[in-house]
Amino acid sequence: MKISEIVALGLWPESKKTTTQKGIPELEELGYNLFYIGKNADLYTCAGDDAKVLLVRSDRCSVFDIPLNLLIEGKGVSQTAISNNGAMFAKESGIRTAILSETVDSSLAIAPRCQLMELCKPLEAQIDGDTVQFELIFRNYLTGSLFDACQNGLDPYGLNLPAGLKQWHKFETPIFTPTTKGIKDEPLNSQKVRELFPEIISSLEKLFKDFTKFAEDRGIIVVDTKFEIFVNSKGEWVLGDEVLTPESSRFISKEDFDSANYISMDKQILRDFGKANNWKEKSKSLKAGEKLEVDVPQSIKDKILDGYTTILNRLSK
Repeated sequence: MKISEIVALGLWPESKKTTTQKGIPELEELGYNLFYIGKNADLYTCAGDDAKVLLVRSDRCSVFDIPLNLLIEGKGVSQTAISNNGAMFAKESGIRTAILSETVDSSLAIAPRCQLMELCKPLEAQIDGDTVQFELIFRNYLTGSLFDACQNGLDPYGLNLPAGLKQWHKFETPIFTPTTKGIKDEPLNSQKVRELFPEIISSLEKLFKDFTKFAEDRGIIVVDTKFEIFVNSKGEWVLGDEVLTPESSRFISKEDFDSANYISMDKQILRDFGKANNWKEKSKSLKAGEKLEVDVPQSIKDKILDGYTTILNRLSK
């Protein structure tokens, strides 16, 4: 299916710029044609008429939506395997994902980075007169931006949380903190979004609870998780490719958590390093298509990759 046909189906936003660059030769020779270069992964069209694409993860990195000139060798392979595990967990819970069971030829060197994906468009709805896309976030613990909001007496999600809760307070049942998806994610009223998508939210809430227990039994504390929902060509809602992965969740090893060492085993390590080195401010001068030049010590890269490897090993069934 050509990119023009994908756009015509309404399954690809015209605002996302496609590329005419050639992709990986072994894929191009098999009829997979590169059409989009993302911050961390690339997309290829597939031969035939089926509404599907090939996602190929790279070792590229980004934080705060800032593209970086940083590669962490092996991250793409680990991330793909963790994504496949998360998709399998969701499917076993009765929830569809965009990831297809079909795979590329396993003899290809690039195969461990590849996922065949159903073509989908983001879930959209009207909130207070605006058409928005959503990030559906569940939290087990009070930390991060929500803790900061509570400290300042704010209630961005309409949750009416008790005053005086300490950081790392564990909620008796996960709380739902949806946001818009865009250049800047804006908090949305939790109850309003529940009322818009009652079946979706209840299904995701159960999935999050079940996965939290599954992960803790294997030595990983799930702090929070972001779900992105898409709609396929049949009008069914599906989860995207980042399902219960370090790209969509914050994971802490149980041994660290029990020692009050709240260091995430995921991209948070790179975010913290980026905050300390003022990457957000430095990125303001970037032109379209440019990457931020960063100098990341090998020790930080190793720590991130070790985290991904530990997550993969512990969460593999």
